[in-house]
Amino acid sequence: MNYEKRISKVREAMAKLPVDAIFVTNLMNVRYLCGFTGSNGMLLVTEKGSRFFTDGRYRTQSADQVEGADVVIYQDPPELGSHLRTAVSEMKATQIGFEATNVTFARVDELRGFFEDAALHSTKNVVEDLRAVKEPEELDLMRTAAHMADDGFSHILDFVRTGMTEQDVALELEFYLRKNGAEDVSFSPIVAAAERSALPHAHPTDRLVEEGRYLLFDLGCKYKGYCSDLTRTVVVGEPDSRHSSVYEVILAANEAGLSAAGPEKSAREVDRAARDVVEAAGYPEAFSHGLGHGVGLEVHEGPTVRTTSDDLLKPGNVITIEPGAYFADWGGVRVEDLCVITESGVEVLSKSPKELIAL
Repeated sequence: MNYEKRISKVREAMAKLPVDAIFVTNLMNVRYLCGFTGSNGMLLVTEKGSRFFTDGRYRTQSADQVEGADVVIYQDPPELGSHLRTAVSEMKATQIGFEATNVTFARVDELRGFFEDAALHSTKNVVEDLRAVKEPEELDLMRTAAHMADDGFSHILDFVRTGMTEQDVALELEFYLRKNGAEDVSFSPIVAAAERSALPHAHPTDRLVEEGRYLLFDLGCKYKGYCSDLTRTVVVGEPDSRHSSVYEVILAANEAGLSAAGPEKSAREVDRAARDVVEAAGYPEAFSHGLGHGVGLEVHEGPTVRTTSDDLLKPGNVITIEPGAYFADWGGVRVEDLCVITESGVEVLSKSPKELIAL
């Protein structure tokens, strides 16, 4: 990764703001800008240089990982404050931007003490907007993560049997992903059986996998920090006519969303293309969430794909297309693909079959 180039882009963004420095505290943003993966790290980017701050636990790790910034080790908050004051003085920064969505009121008071000779300004999405457009190296990592998710789904279809609990299946799925190359899961896998498939964010329970019912899987894994996200819904045993008809509607909505997506397309119009299919089928209340979201170092990041989004899709965005329909006490369907916005349309990273599978 070219971290110096990323930091240069932050400086370009700073030029449009009333600041001459940005104090980055969101750990994912810190990782994106300088490569550090620990649990305590801050990055001060100014017009004249960049300094990374962490405590003594990460002396060796920061020396190995941090690129594009000078590393400063501190022992306690007063020493951190002293180092920060020295940094802004030496780099002649007087207007400091902080990440408003990552800082509490208490932290702002602390920052006022750290930067006592500078003015503070709240900023939003300076780094997140850069992260939303993936570089070729990032896309390669995400293709690998998507392949791992596909492999995990294939494995779990061979593993699952009636009488198993959702927890049994979810544990096997996470174990398999980790054992086969994933450094972590993107989120705790969702395995939702029967009527619980109507819960979009179900947590696995002791509910048994049951014949003649839906079984929904939502899974993803991390590869070298980058996430994947995949949802498929199957039927255990033979599907009845309602299973098949609802599934076909959601599959059609998924395809409509993929067809509508592309460079410079309005994210809300992509959502509308999929939602129109579900509403035309007579299920306007059943599709209860946005169509998708960005994925990268985090499984939920920009851009957003929903009815209220103001985002325009750009080449390099990685988004989900995941329409669903949920019916309490009966079940639900979601079909989710991970895709890249390209110069001419979309590249679908998810390769798992999308026809209705009967286990």
